[in-house]
Amino acid sequence: MKKIVTFLLIVLTIGLVTACGANNQEGGGDNGGNNTVLISGSSAMQPLVAGAAEEFMAQNPDADIQVNAGGSGTGLSEVDSGAVDIGNSDVFAEEKEGIAAEELVDHKVAVVGMTAAVSSNIGITDISKQDLIKVFTGEITNWSELGGKDQEITLVNRPDSSGTRATFVQFGLDGATPAEGITEDSSNRVKQIIEETPGTIGYLAFSYFTDDGAVIPLAIDGVEATDENVISGEFPIWAYEHSYTKGEPTGAVKDFLDFLLSDDIQKGLLIEQGYIPATDMKVERDAEGNQTNL
Repeated sequence: MKKIVTFLLIVLTIGLVTACGANNQEGGGDNGGNNTVLISGSSAMQPLVAGAAEEFMAQNPDADIQVNAGGSGTGLSEVDSGAVDIGNSDVFAEEKEGIAAEELVDHKVAVVGMTAAVSSNIGITDISKQDLIKVFTGEITNWSELGGKDQEITLVNRPDSSGTRATFVQFGLDGATPAEGITEDSSNRVKQIIEETPGTIGYLAFSYFTDDGAVIPLAIDGVEATDENVISGEFPIWAYEHSYTKGEPTGAVKDFLDFLLSDDIQKGLLIEQGYIPATDMKVERDAEGNQTNL
């Protein structure tokens, strides 16, 4: 009888340990339990991360990297809560209220330039920052006031949770609040609206401007929106592309982040898609937006 009781206790103990181990491998916020990596956040960063995920999964057939957008605020809140493994953001975690930034680990994957985006037929390719602010605050309402086409200006903005919006407002509009206009959740939709709606102006990361020329980037104060001008610090609107984890990453999450920071991506896909390696920068910024030379 004692032998039977002892045997049953051993079986029960093994079952409990196995069950606990299985549970520890489930859930979006677990860094090391399985080969699934859940990612959300910045739409400006999405093309790069999605492309890297495809390459990573091709090299690692057992991996499952799921990349969603939703904006920087979404990425930060979801990684902070443990809903995802990686939260992508165009802004520092310290800039978002309600985020336990001290618990998050920052992996600076790239730098992205951003600028005002317009249809190629409005008649201007350069705008002063002063006039840019007037356009987005509703003081200037027709492109003819800037020497362009006699066309009413339509604004398209990103929501408050967007890191692209936060970066553009801080460094393009000097903190001025944009007037009401169309609000879209993704950069892809912003680009589509600019293509389809005459007189529209929005803002996009450089990576969204393509060779077809339907949507063009505006120079600001005579400084063209180019990688070279971002690297030198001459062009004002740029941001780090952050991938945040809650604590130090392990397992498949660490493997994927290491891949993102590898030469294969940093010197290949990243540049091909219009991003800038952070190591190329001649200036740097802190969470307060202060820019210093390196």
